Amino acid sequence: MKYKIQFAVLGIITLLIFSCKNVSIKESSFVKSQVSGKYILDAPEGVWHWGMAPIYDVKGKLHVFMSSIPNKGSWVRNSSIVHYTANSPEGPYTFVDTTFTSKTHTYHNPQISKVGDIYVLVYLWKNSKTETINQEIGIATTKTLNGPWIESPNNPVLKASGKQGDGATIIHASNPTFLQDKDGKFRIYYKSITDAYGNERHREISMAISDKIEGPYRNYDKNPLISYAEKGLDIEDCYAFLYKDSYYIIVEDRKGIKNMLENKTVADSLNKPGGWRPGLIYKSNNGLNWERPEIGYKTNQEYFGTKLARTERPHILWKNGEPECLFLACHDEDPSAGFFVRIKGWNP
Repeated sequence: MKYKIQFAVLGIITLLIFSCKNVSIKESSFVKSQVSGKYILDAPEGVWHWGMAPIYDVKGKLHVFMSSIPNKGSWVRNSSIVHYTANSPEGPYTFVDTTFTSKTHTYHNPQISKVGDIYVLVYLWKNSKTETINQEIGIATTKTLNGPWIESPNNPVLKASGKQGDGATIIHASNPTFLQDKDGKFRIYYKSITDAYGNERHREISMAISDKIEGPYRNYDKNPLISYAEKGLDIEDCYAFLYKDSYYIIVEDRKGIKNMLENKTVADSLNKPGGWRPGLIYKSNNGLNWERPEIGYKTNQEYFGTKLARTERPHILWKNGEPECLFLACHDEDPSAGFFVRIKGWNP
């Protein structure tokens, strides 16, 4: 009997040790490959910049599309998408144009990709007169980054209406990211909010798919793909991509997902919403079922030693099919749109 008790105790101790070893969220090989870059893209007087979406053209020129918001206005009602160019991520940057602006709609949080010889821009698109929650998604295409851009006749391609995979009604669709999948179809991953939790608003990650770039897009029938709503926690600002036959998605840990997964309380971190924490990266073989996350990016304070600010909106700059830089929006006291970090020798 004594030996049975000893074996039982030993088993419990072993289980506890094993659990403790596996509960932490570790740094990914992706974040370990990152080298601090530079704060960039200072806004002109009277406006502020946000959410840089970078891409090279066929001649190697760097183009960045991002939100521009008047200081006396609000992104909810007054955001436009502006276009800058440079010869390298360090700059200097030259203003090209205001690519999308409207008196009736706000254009915000763009993300850019390329499929064949077509550039694809997806963005948050909403009626300027509606409340914050009522956000939708638009898409536009061009064959040259200087335009003209053609907005999809199906816009908004994802509406703040319709049914989610779990039967809930979508009341919010925003912050999209676009890719062509292994089967040649087109996917938009996005931040969704539904009415599943009554008046509580929890940000989740969902996906819609289409046979055509311009749509129409159909919501995946098992949405949401990534959700911590049952824990009362948010996740958003996704950037999805396909690399070396695996899908990845980088997200903002808005309310302490890392802490929860490590069995810690949110109070162990900054107990307030927003991008005050490191981001997370998930991996998948099909872009639908995602593995346990790892740390995907750090805060501005960890990269540069500067005062902690909101670090959000991850976007990768690709060069010859390889990730060259990670661009991150950072809402700080300086006038920059944010910063980039170099990606050196990432080997997933």
